[in-house]
Amino acid sequence: MSYAHHRARRAGALALLLAGGGLVGGPSAQAEESPPTDRELLAKCDNGTKKCVFHPTGGLTITPGEDHRVGDLAFNCTEDDQTSSRAWEDTTGETNTHKVSLREDFETEFLGFIKIFKASFEQSFTRTWSSSHTESQTTFINVPAGHVGWVTRAPKVQKVEGTVELIFEDRFEGKRYWYVPFEATGPAEGEPSVKTQRSRPMTAEERGTYCA
Repeated sequence: MSYAHHRARRAGALALLLAGGGLVGGPSAQAEESPPTDRELLAKCDNGTKKCVFHPTGGLTITPGEDHRVGDLAFNCTEDDQTSSRAWEDTTGETNTHKVSLREDFETEFLGFIKIFKASFEQSFTRTWSSSHTESQTTFINVPAGHVGWVTRAPKVQKVEGTVELIFEDRFEGKRYWYVPFEATGPAEGEPSVKTQRSRPMTAEERGTYCA
């Protein structure tokens, strides 16, 4: 048998082995699966977990929120100081790190987590978590001559941060224990907002528009 004929027979046998899976190749690189997102984990809280708990870190913080104008501007086009009344209504909402609404009537996907969070919050701080609060009032503004006046409001907000601990009966995405950091800010019920009267001289354009 010639050398060329022998090589041809070996090549044919190798092809048959490869086609039939007789040879095992080296390990191939497999893309690692991405871990579940924090929102996906929060959706599993009390909805597939053996245990789900929110652990607050530290105490509750109550501070004035962002100061912003409420109601219409009051223009004083006279040469005397004036007092003007302005009726206004302002709503303070909530924010959190994972953009989850904590209103039970709005959410279904995170309903288990919402109930766990609120129960832990009330037990830890003897306060109620509120997702929205609306305040309305009529404010009297003292506006100097030739000035424009307005009212600003800084609502009191409560802030809490902590960790959501999720324990699964069976492994979920390879693990039985998962931890999700969570921070939320919302209106502090029963705490008065900070309202401030402000004024400044009118611009020439404002005089031409409102005092002509």
